[in-house]
Amino acid sequence: MAELHPIALIVEDERQIRHFVRAALEGEGWQVFEADTVKQGLVEAGTRRPDLVIADLGLPDGDGVDMIRALRAWSSVTVIVLSARSDETEKVRALDAGADDFITKPFGVAELLARVRANRRRQHAGKGDGAAVFRFGTVEVDFAARIVRKAGLEIHLTPIEYRLLGVLAANAGRVLTHQYLLREVWGPSHSESTHYLRVYMGQLRQKLEDDPAQPVHILTETAVGYRLVAEP
Repeated sequence: MAELHPIALIVEDERQIRHFVRAALEGEGWQVFEADTVKQGLVEAGTRRPDLVIADLGLPDGDGVDMIRALRAWSSVTVIVLSARSDETEKVRALDAGADDFITKPFGVAELLARVRANRRRQHAGKGDGAAVFRFGTVEVDFAARIVRKAGLEIHLTPIEYRLLGVLAANAGRVLTHQYLLREVWGPSHSESTHYLRVYMGQLRQKLEDDPAQPVHILTETAVGYRLVAEP
């Protein structure tokens, strides 16, 4: 039996960008549908039940962030935002509304497809067989045994470092905002304590990255948050 192609929905009012993204995805084996408004995007999402939504924020009949919120009321589909809005507050709005990733226009096809693959891996990992071991680089995290190893050697993490790594691993490939990480690791009363986050991210890099000054797995999304990349 032939394998079904994954389904992508592009919600973008610029025809040239829609065609560019469509061609890139179809070259990777995706079945692609298009919409150019918030209303049509929600209808298509409900009808097609896509595996991936790529959406602009500035749509003719509304804000793409509102579409993401409406989508999140019933769907956990991967959402990647493509937008000319480079301001950090716009990125945080989209990510907090439920977007999984944010790419600023102009962008290249290689970056787009790399982000799609990363989010696809995360999506499949979430549907896996419940394996309790997560790997990136030479690091192995055994969640069942609560043991972290690097190049085969056990690494000691503090409880907070371990919780932080666990949240990053559970969302590998996804941009996590400062506020999200603080709420998940420290609780709602610390949602503005970004200095805690910087300190502990630095400590994780010291322990887990080959070159903490040039990290390739625990990445900073400037002024927005952090991302754990399993395969750089």
